[in-house]
Amino acid sequence: MEVMSRCTISHPLSIDIDTMPRFLLADALSREAIEMNESALTLLQNSVFDDPIPHRLTVVERSLGELGLEGGGALSEIFAAATASGLKLCPPTTGPYLRLLLRSQGMAPDSIMSNGRAPSGSLTIGSAPLELDAEYPKGFYLRVIEGRPWLRGYRCDDEHVWGAGDRFVFATDGRGRK
Repeated sequence: MEVMSRCTISHPLSIDIDTMPRFLLADALSREAIEMNESALTLLQNSVFDDPIPHRLTVVERSLGELGLEGGGALSEIFAAATASGLKLCPPTTGPYLRLLLRSQGMAPDSIMSNGRAPSGSLTIGSAPLELDAEYPKGFYLRVIEGRPWLRGYRCDDEHVWGAGDRFVFATDGRGRK
């Protein structure tokens, strides 16, 4: 039986994204003592972070079980289930801005960083991969480990099955329907 992790975003949350050029975004993450892994640093170097155009985004958090995937699913299945639920993929730039804003995320129950599944207490940003290359990170996830906020990148292929309790963030029209 899978343990369901605690919900971090219990109501639709509006955030301003793409408000800073890359160097200011990196400075903001550093000032807030946000830890990053190599995959997150790689993602931040992507050209999608060039020439930002500020806009407001409303996001919600859902477990795969809440999306109807009681047996879990691959990324393509997760994204299809989210779309069928009236949700949208987040822009790939969402992760750093959400990490800067989100201070209410609970601490992970362990400090295991990588073990072939979503780390406990993680919150994955539902966004389309920036590159088709299997070695390139697919996107961001947020986690708090030993009191320190992390912005981490992850890698997986579409054969990887995420668990029903894994939690994702998606964009919504503000109503956040289930």
